[in-house]
Amino acid sequence: MTGMRPLRRSMFAEMTVRNLSPATQRSHVHAVAKFGRFLGRSPEKLDLEDVRAFRVHFVASGISWPALKGTVRALHFLYGVTLRQPDLPERIPYAHASQKLPEHPAQSLDCA
Repeated sequence: MTGMRPLRRSMFAEMTVRNLSPATQRSHVHAVAKFGRFLGRSPEKLDLEDVRAFRVHFVASGISWPALKGTVRALHFLYGVTLRQPDLPERIPYAHASQKLPEHPAQSLDCA
């Protein structure tokens, strides 16, 4: 962990203490890094409006539902655990996956 930025080191430490899998740790750090790069500032200096802009950009770019959900989870962890801002994660809503209604059974039968 030497040579790592303090925020990243702190985030890894918090994830390790909580026994998150290495894959989850990589995913969370990747999402937070992408968030910071998108806005051109350290995630520590970003606020709820920046999170909203990032989510809007992601949705407009056609991101998959699982990727968006994972990104929101990473931001919840960053702000709620690593940066100890417990009020912020509850203000970052999860998106709802679009749901298709099932076909009506009578429509799928060949009644001829």
